[in-house]
Amino acid sequence: MAPSATPDSSSSSPTSDNRENNLQPFFVLHKALPRKSERKATGPVKTRRKIDLSPASPKSSEKSKADRIEEYEDCHYKPLRIEAFDLVWSRIETSIQDVLRDINNNVFNEIHHWVSESFTAIRSFERPNSSKVNRLYPIVTDISCKQLFTGLVFTKNVEFVDDLLTFEELGLHLKSHGCHVANLSSLEFSAKNGIGGCLKSLLRQFVRVTPDAADIAILASWYSERENCDNPLVVIIDDLERCNGSVLAEFLLMLSEWVVSIPIILIMGVATTVDAPRNILPSNALQRLCPCKFTLGSPAERMDAIIKGVLLKPCFGFNVGYKVAGFLRNYFLRQDGTLTSFIRALKIACVKHFLAEPLSFLLEGILDEDSHYFWSEKCALLPEVMLKSAFDLPSCKRDKMAEQTGENLANGLSELKRLRKNWISAVLCLYEAGKCHKIQLLDIFCEALDPDFFNKRASDHQSGLGLRKGGFICQAVRKVRDLPVARLCQLIKIWEKNTDGITEIHSKVKELLSMLKFEDNDKSLKQDLSHTSKRPTSRSHLYKDKGTKAVNEKAAILLECMVRDYLQPIECTPFHEIICFSNVDILQSALIGDPRRTIQVDLLKSHNYLQCSCCSKSNNSLLPSMHDTSIMYTLAQEHGDLINLHDWYQSFKGTITCPTIKGKHKMKQSPLSKKRKTNESPDISEASIQARFCRAVTELQITGLLRMPSKRRPDCVQRVAFGL
Repeated sequence: MAPSATPDSSSSSPTSDNRENNLQPFFVLHKALPRKSERKATGPVKTRRKIDLSPASPKSSEKSKADRIEEYEDCHYKPLRIEAFDLVWSRIETSIQDVLRDINNNVFNEIHHWVSESFTAIRSFERPNSSKVNRLYPIVTDISCKQLFTGLVFTKNVEFVDDLLTFEELGLHLKSHGCHVANLSSLEFSAKNGIGGCLKSLLRQFVRVTPDAADIAILASWYSERENCDNPLVVIIDDLERCNGSVLAEFLLMLSEWVVSIPIILIMGVATTVDAPRNILPSNALQRLCPCKFTLGSPAERMDAIIKGVLLKPCFGFNVGYKVAGFLRNYFLRQDGTLTSFIRALKIACVKHFLAEPLSFLLEGILDEDSHYFWSEKCALLPEVMLKSAFDLPSCKRDKMAEQTGENLANGLSELKRLRKNWISAVLCLYEAGKCHKIQLLDIFCEALDPDFFNKRASDHQSGLGLRKGGFICQAVRKVRDLPVARLCQLIKIWEKNTDGITEIHSKVKELLSMLKFEDNDKSLKQDLSHTSKRPTSRSHLYKDKGTKAVNEKAAILLECMVRDYLQPIECTPFHEIICFSNVDILQSALIGDPRRTIQVDLLKSHNYLQCSCCSKSNNSLLPSMHDTSIMYTLAQEHGDLINLHDWYQSFKGTITCPTIKGKHKMKQSPLSKKRKTNESPDISEASIQARFCRAVTELQITGLLRMPSKRRPDCVQRVAFGL
């Protein structure tokens, strides 16, 4: 290796001036074995590439106006936006939890009923006795007493992230009904932890102790106490298929021997088929199980419940545009129907909306009972620059809004809320019409948000509705004409609830109900449903069929009327930018990410994050107090594809040793800082500079921004990333 300088090299010597010329490429970092594609010689490129940090934006005049708005709202309205986001998202998150809890409630109640019956069956053999607990090994003669009641809960999820939340809710549900519950992760059933790890986890959750040696007799002794022995012990294992088969089998065999003294009831999650236990466990362990099957709702059913309970509730306020909804739908499908990923994406969209939209704090008004009063009060206090930015929104320019006053803005938001409520009613009616034909609400929701679909219907008067052939909305309307009488009555009764706020449609729905005489002929409708398969043989049946077909036709026409008059997407209404997030590129970048670009921005704009006193006033000039890697990468922008190590080192050395001069530009510093820098710079030895240089180059290579020298050009490193 090249001789490196010692700490004492700061003293003058004849060779000290030449040490900087002895920098060798392997002094920077040992190079890995080159790939075939890297063995070709790369000639020097004279082109110098600069990274432009300025984003593609409108004209400079618009920039200055936007900067003024941003500066003003950061001081006065940023706290209001943060407060509004916290309120909106807390309601959305609580509603999502309530929706998922409600959709699982029926299954949870079934599981609790089964747990109670299983506990009673175990108690019918023998009650736990404290005198028998002290035995070294409880002897059970009857083989039927050794069976473990096991609930197999089929989750239908490919990813187990949602299952963790589901089994957590199940545990809380059973605890609320008096059960002792322990949740075991499938990771605890690993060959590394063995059965001892499972037992320690059980003791931590049941007995609240962590013994040095795991002993199941401790659990039996605890359960024999009077305050514990009257309730069942439930052990929940989140994912059967991820457990180590031998460890799980040993665990089950041990519990089966203690089942009388410790009446443990197992609940295990299964993501695939009924054969999953047979594929994992040996026959002797399978014989100890007394299984019972339970099935949770599918991811599609849960998704529809979330859409209906959150995004189709006008009281929550936050909305997404057509492209964002399509992206969320595809993201949900690509993530194998994982609700956790969808909820995370929805939260990021909500965060990005409140960060980007200056007037997003007005969204809180939708949560208020008297929205118009809230908006009138807030909009009257808006400064002129903020008020002008509201009427300069693209949706307002398109519709040529009236005078730019706070009252007009409040009226526009109130009208937006009314139109949104009507749109939700129409979507819910469409969903109920297509539900019996397995049309998903998420599909109808995304199609109903399409502004092009609405604009085409509005402009094309000759083609009537202009429904997209093969679209989900068209299918839902067409299916109404084929519904049997009983199903049609149920559908119209649901329409009556969904159209409660739309007077004209509500009255027509009631008229359809009176035609079918739903209230007075409940029993006759059931008889008609049971005889639908029989062929009519009299004229009365023929007339009755014709009458039913006429009602079906009127119901379909009424649904078409809802689509035509009320299915106006939110992106086709003025001021929608205030309450609707439609920038799919920002959401996609946040979810998928661009780590290399982020690293480059962080290195070039490090002072924006560190916010130190010395760098904040430097106007992007290099200072020796900056991090070495930031200095190095900033200096690298002065080179092309290839960076000469010697020149790079000289620039780095000049930056950290001569802080007051950079080229021909002098930096302003206080006398105290000049004195401090002058005293410090001679103390930096040549070895220290080279060590800092090597470390910075190494970090740039690790981050993937540099490629180390090749044998053909050992004096140069190659830049890998250009542009942002």
